[in-house]
Amino acid sequence: MSTLTETERFFVDLRERIAGPEGGLEGKKALVLGIANNESIAYGCALAFKALGAEVAITYLNEKSKKYTQPLADHLGVPEGLFLPCDVREEGQMEAVFEAIERKWGVLDTALHSIAFAPRDDLHGRVVDCSKEGFLLAMDVSCHSFIRMAKLAEPLMTKGGTLFTMSYYGAERVVEHYNLMGPVKAALQTAAIYLAAELGPKGIRVHPISPGPIKTRAASGIDRFDELMNRAAQKAPARMLSTIEDVGLATAFLATDYAKLITGDVMYIDGGYHIVG
Repeated sequence: MSTLTETERFFVDLRERIAGPEGGLEGKKALVLGIANNESIAYGCALAFKALGAEVAITYLNEKSKKYTQPLADHLGVPEGLFLPCDVREEGQMEAVFEAIERKWGVLDTALHSIAFAPRDDLHGRVVDCSKEGFLLAMDVSCHSFIRMAKLAEPLMTKGGTLFTMSYYGAERVVEHYNLMGPVKAALQTAAIYLAAELGPKGIRVHPISPGPIKTRAASGIDRFDELMNRAAQKAPARMLSTIEDVGLATAFLATDYAKLITGDVMYIDGGYHIVG
């Protein structure tokens, strides 16, 4: 048996403490898009869904990344046929994921989108200098793919459900070096609230999640990210940074019926940084 990481052990222990139908997500089905490795925010969320009783399906970007995510799928106990490739730039791959879920489960209760990308030159330069091609690619991968996910999830959420996407404080205020991703995340947050309004009558809730800065593979592409993390830790009222465990637990709570009347608001999991940043 492979050795568990500290994060994995945390959620195994949590599951043991809350085992039973009162766990919150017992019998529910959850899809997580965007896990890159065991330090991904999306993985923290997948672990929390599992700890609260959900069955989890996950995707990987491509064959190169599969070797990093296969052990995570094994630990999560992903059902056969629901560990699938999903590069949102590849025609038909996301549709194939939802077709597999429909065949295997027939329903879906939770879908989480944790996907973002911008070309390096556009991300590291001024917004005013970004290329049209870079801007459109960043918007397509980071924002429109969430709308596509919601459209595919809607018919499977026959008894309601919850959709999540990952944002950041740079969507609302200028954060140095966040650059192009600021406007992109702003569009993502706005799309999420419109989806919340449109899908609410069907019992489908939509949450843009806004964690504080966490050192993930995606974040490593942001220039001088370590400085951003240090400033956030110093300024946040909690005087600490959020972790993937923190984000996972809060997100999983929002997926339960305990949060059935919460939808459309940006959910900050950042130690209060957004109120002083």
